[in-house]
Amino acid sequence: MEIPIMVTSHNSANNVSVNDSRRSVTYHPNIWGDFFLSYASQHKDISIAEMEEHAIWLTHARQMEEIRELVLHNDEDDLTLKLELIDSIKRLGVGYHFEKEIRKTLRWIHDAYSANDNDLRFVALRFRLLREQGFHVPCDVFCKFLDEKGNFKESIPNNVEGLLELYEASNYGVHGEEILDKALEFSSSNLHSLIMNMSNNTLSTRVREALKIPISKTLNRLGARKFISMYDDSCNEKLLDFAISDFNLVQTLHQKELSHVTRWWKELDFANKLPFARDRLVECYFWIVGVYFEPCYAIARKLLTKVIYMASFLDDIYDVYGTLDELTLFTSILRRWDMDGIDELPPCMRIYYKALCDVYVEMENEMGKLGKSYAVEYGKAEMIRLAEVYLKEAEWSFSKHKPTMEEYTKVALLSSGYVMMSINSLLVIDDPISKEEFDWVLSEPPILKSSLLITRLMDDLAGYGFEKKLSAIHYYMHENGVAEKEAFAELRKQVKNAWKVLNKELLHPTEASIPILKCVANFTRVIFLLYTDEDAYVNSKAKTKDMIKSVLVDPVTNFSTLKNPNNSVLDSAANNIFNCSM
Repeated sequence: MEIPIMVTSHNSANNVSVNDSRRSVTYHPNIWGDFFLSYASQHKDISIAEMEEHAIWLTHARQMEEIRELVLHNDEDDLTLKLELIDSIKRLGVGYHFEKEIRKTLRWIHDAYSANDNDLRFVALRFRLLREQGFHVPCDVFCKFLDEKGNFKESIPNNVEGLLELYEASNYGVHGEEILDKALEFSSSNLHSLIMNMSNNTLSTRVREALKIPISKTLNRLGARKFISMYDDSCNEKLLDFAISDFNLVQTLHQKELSHVTRWWKELDFANKLPFARDRLVECYFWIVGVYFEPCYAIARKLLTKVIYMASFLDDIYDVYGTLDELTLFTSILRRWDMDGIDELPPCMRIYYKALCDVYVEMENEMGKLGKSYAVEYGKAEMIRLAEVYLKEAEWSFSKHKPTMEEYTKVALLSSGYVMMSINSLLVIDDPISKEEFDWVLSEPPILKSSLLITRLMDDLAGYGFEKKLSAIHYYMHENGVAEKEAFAELRKQVKNAWKVLNKELLHPTEASIPILKCVANFTRVIFLLYTDEDAYVNSKAKTKDMIKSVLVDPVTNFSTLKNPNNSVLDSAANNIFNCSM
């Protein structure tokens, strides 16, 4: 029973045991402590006029305008360079500054394109960028690269750049596009074969990173950090300087936000008061940065980090700490969302429940300023529903009941927590999300169902063999009479098919607005990252720690005019120069 980041594990340090009526678990302790408290700004405020006199602000603003002009300048003889520019802007992590310009230019490229081009790299790059933008570009643009037998031509592997772009493009396939299935198998197989003999270090690095995680499944900040280090072959130095400056400025804002939530975390003191649970505040914040990194979502990140942190502890209360009687009482009190009967709860539950209510009081205050206080009720309702499915799983556990695959799936998709997190993430952003749109999300449309299936199965696949509980793998093996290998293959196939559904739902025309699509897609990408090969939330000391350091701790240093990412001018500039265009 868990929100996907909240998988119960029993293979870490820091053993915690309670009395015989409870269960036991081992988790490694919080690895960050109050590290980010030091990032709180101690400097006096600097006025806009003072900032505009500073070289950082002037250079950043000037470069932004120059890049905007480059994107808008349309030249029919230069489509390849235009596509490369847009691709670089997006992969360097600064596309959010130029969304309107990129959208306008890609519309022009879509309308102006001649289907006679035989350059594989150009065709694949154009296909990918237009699919990313939501255009339903037909997949038959790749038919010209097939031989008379319907296979990709043997000469293609000699074109590594084209092969790499074909691989990236094929990850945007939807159901019924057999040529993209063939392209994915063909390109990935050949890239794996070629990579050992590549003399170009930058190209080999790009191929390795793509094979680990394609662009379609990459988180913005992590992808930008990696691409900055690879963007050195005939690069646009002005664009690179701008991207590095932007990355460090955004990182400074994130560090300040982490300072705020770390102070909140210290005041809660859950590590001592609720020692049975995972204490993963910074990991929760990193999770939310994967969903909304842009500066304009500062309030949303702070609130969502607190929500997901509280959901993690809620999971452990049901999965580890509570007896069945306590959990039944706790759920009934949570349904009422008031303080009546709270004194009947064990001290740990009382402490937790009071903190949870306080988070939603803060949310109501913040959303009231935006005229969205009504939406907070949706968030509370989903937190209650999450507790109810946790209770159902606890009842199964205590009674030793083994549900059918159908029963398990119905409950487990909800206990993955992604309906709750999606609703809460939409209610805290400064975007117009109507009551009708909230109700639409709650109807579990195809895009949400596909996301739920991906997150649930990635979770179960990563935890198999380490978690002391049954999962989709066990149920599938039992009900279909197959071995472990076959069960893994089938569930991975289901994940792959669910990605195709998600890809389809992101193409125009869409049923939902951009903020909803972005929220669901980015949550799914976070899961793909953290649950490929291992549970990187529970065991956050290795891969997750390195990712957090690269995105939230270490600035990009090879930029001559940006010496200190924590100085007062940069700190103030980061608070004022960004306007997020949605």
